[in-house]
Amino acid sequence: MTGDGSLISNVSDTARWVAAYRAAESARPNALFHDPLADRLAGVRGRSMAAAAPRVMRNGWPVVTRTRLIDDLVMTAIREGCDRILNLAAGLDTRPYRLELPADFVWVEADLPKLTAEKDDALAAQTPHCALIRRGVDLADPVAREKFLDEALGSIGPAEASASKALVLTEGLLMYLDEHTVAGIAQALVRPEIAWWLADLTVGMKRTHSNTSMFVNAPLRFEPANGVAFFEDLGWHPLEIEHLLVNARKFGRAPWFLRLASYLPRPDPRKLGATPWSGVVRMRHHD
Repeated sequence: MTGDGSLISNVSDTARWVAAYRAAESARPNALFHDPLADRLAGVRGRSMAAAAPRVMRNGWPVVTRTRLIDDLVMTAIREGCDRILNLAAGLDTRPYRLELPADFVWVEADLPKLTAEKDDALAAQTPHCALIRRGVDLADPVAREKFLDEALGSIGPAEASASKALVLTEGLLMYLDEHTVAGIAQALVRPEIAWWLADLTVGMKRTHSNTSMFVNAPLRFEPANGVAFFEDLGWHPLEIEHLLVNARKFGRAPWFLRLASYLPRPDPRKLGATPWSGVVRMRHHD
């Protein structure tokens, strides 16, 4: 626990919280995915965070649903010819170890140096299913970000070939950034080597977080009132838009007190205002 009494000292700590939910889902007999490394990465602190979370998310349904949706969209992109994944703010994600990826596929992770070093140590004895490259970088720094993208999309990995159809994943990242930084990332990802951007978007959830002392050191910042249209205005066209609550009900993970709401007419993800909405979006840039 931190000096101010919060379980979360900074945004990076939320990676342990997310890992705890992946571990709990993996233990279910009808698990939507299997992550055998999640429990060790979550640790006691991650499990404590999950136990202290607000009631509306305590069973982890948003994280579990988001994880499964992103798993499916990653594999869809690979079937469509994706030749590289760039996972920005990868946290304690373990997809290179648990997804059935080609052995010569290149997966590049980036996160803050301290968390990256911790992950290196924790998974040193584990073997990923693909070529995995991990870099410590502050993605909020435009100069460091550009340098990382140049390297990650260039001749890196076993084949020493540059990417030509990459997918960039920003899972659990944008919500903690200010709008200016998100716009900067959106513009930085406009490159000929990048075919898709896969991101999650949350709107209207600040009240839930701000009413819980657990999140005082990891406040939500990015909640555009125009939702997906924020990205469209920057040239990113959505190919798939998946509503978390609707999919949670389909997967059998929506809490009983939210199931009825999952059948209600869905709000337009381009005109959300303050309407609560969470989803996963795969986008392609239109020059």
